[in-house]
Amino acid sequence: MRIAILGGGVTGLVAAYYLAKNNHQLTLLEKEKILGGLASGFKQKNWDWYLERAYHHLFANDNDIINFSKEIGFNKIFFKKPETGSLYKNSYFKPQNAKPQLKTKNYIIYPLDTPIDLLRFPLLSFSDKIRAGAILAFLKFSPFLPLFEKQTSVSFLKKAMGERAYFLLFQELFRKKFGKYAENILLSFFWARIKKRTKSLGYIEGGFQALINYLEKLLKDLGVNILTNYEIKKIKKKKEKFLIDNKEFDAVVSTLPTLVTTKIAEEIFPEEFTQNLRKLSYLHALTLILETDKPILEKTYWLNISTPTIPIMVLVQHTNFIDKRYYGNSHLTYFGWYLNKDDKLWNMGDKEIFNLVIRNLKLIKNCKFKIKNYYVFRAPYAQPIFDKKFIKYKPNFFTPVKNFYIANLDMTYPYDRGTNYAVKLGKEVVKRIFAANLR
Repeated sequence: MRIAILGGGVTGLVAAYYLAKNNHQLTLLEKEKILGGLASGFKQKNWDWYLERAYHHLFANDNDIINFSKEIGFNKIFFKKPETGSLYKNSYFKPQNAKPQLKTKNYIIYPLDTPIDLLRFPLLSFSDKIRAGAILAFLKFSPFLPLFEKQTSVSFLKKAMGERAYFLLFQELFRKKFGKYAENILLSFFWARIKKRTKSLGYIEGGFQALINYLEKLLKDLGVNILTNYEIKKIKKKKEKFLIDNKEFDAVVSTLPTLVTTKIAEEIFPEEFTQNLRKLSYLHALTLILETDKPILEKTYWLNISTPTIPIMVLVQHTNFIDKRYYGNSHLTYFGWYLNKDDKLWNMGDKEIFNLVIRNLKLIKNCKFKIKNYYVFRAPYAQPIFDKKFIKYKPNFFTPVKNFYIANLDMTYPYDRGTNYAVKLGKEVVKRIFAANLR
């Protein structure tokens, strides 16, 4: 079959690999100049490794990408145990057992990555910590249960671990990740986050773009026609064939965001199907990366901003995870947000976003560093809203149009987006294609 794959992210690349190995004629179409989608990276002249436009790591149980990398001969995944923490307003008492990672006049960072960290956390009573720990353990070791889709994360956590534990541990995380949708997020999402999390985190030698470049070469060797900087406006049908700019294909696999897929395929999808998919809600991802001569945080890799007084969701000191020598001895730090399209921050200019970050860094600590450069990246439709509406209307591999398939990151549910699940989706959609054509 002649198959068009829309989108050159990891899902599209993996699907193309397996389809090409089975002698199908593949054309892969990517809007950007480089492949990789949300996992793509960039490199400066004095850097040896690529850096992702949005912070990336793997978990120790990300078996799909680990096994796939071994299968294709790419043995460059390694694991470390970086420090993570949460930022709070500095309370005016002396913690007895806590070991803060940073303490200033205004703010304090507590590690909250292990059961011992939780027991040492000074802002909760002992009974609250035991109660919260028991609930987290239940979610960690529980299989997926139907009740997880029948209630929201917020309502469950407030009842199960108490209002104060929810307020201190999770309220700001939900609000900053999901904004106005925070109260609607299903417990299934939170269960999956707790279930998946590991202390050991993985990364790829050379950055995730190194794996993408390796895959690109494999595909070209298999005869895949890869077209970058190629934006698809409309897909049409001519009898049983799909038309993309007058080129005919027997099948289409769209790895594009759901709302983009509905737009380009609206002439061939039934109206009801399109309307239902358009009922889904999304947030856009925004990241700013600072390149500095000194680290912003001394040891912490991942820092949740657990206070409403700092309008930043997360701070990720990449070079506290990956050695700065790979980046010309510069220190690299991400600042991240998920935003509505009408959010003031989403519509700010790059310089305005930079100034906002610098103002708030000065509040967190006395930052004595020189800024070498900064980079701003935006990714539309990066975060689907996992609410009751999502359960009802979420896409699956099959569409009402024969031989038109969807495989995008909405379908990682209940797990959050990630490169591991992008690999899994690429493999799964190929299985569906094979099964459908063997009937």
